[in-house]
Amino acid sequence: MELFEKRLFEEVLNMAVSRFSERIVQRCQGTEMALQLLKANSEADGVWLKQFVENFFLDNLLNDCGGASFILQSLERRKLTAEALQGMSGSVGEVMQLMARHVFADLVKAKTIESLEQSLAYGGS
Repeated sequence: MELFEKRLFEEVLNMAVSRFSERIVQRCQGTEMALQLLKANSEADGVWLKQFVENFFLDNLLNDCGGASFILQSLERRKLTAEALQGMSGSVGEVMQLMARHVFADLVKAKTIESLEQSLAYGGS
């Protein structure tokens, strides 16, 4: 992967984490509650990570094979479990998109948890 692609991916990831963090803090009425819910269940009311990632991909033109390829190339070292692959069927392009959303969602969740914990540690509400 080229350096400019790595940088572009970092920008995309940072934008996703920022938007997701802001959204769940507002919906969950505070950083502490947002963090608790995200850790407990990423599909809890007010969190809805899967829907966020689907919308994020759509809004940022990542919801096709090219976008999936970009995400998968960027995250080539991340692991996919057998459980994650269950239920992924369809055309190669559809499966690529499902895998891309899955690994991206996992990373957004981890980075958002990290961001919210830092926010609380440094005086966030």
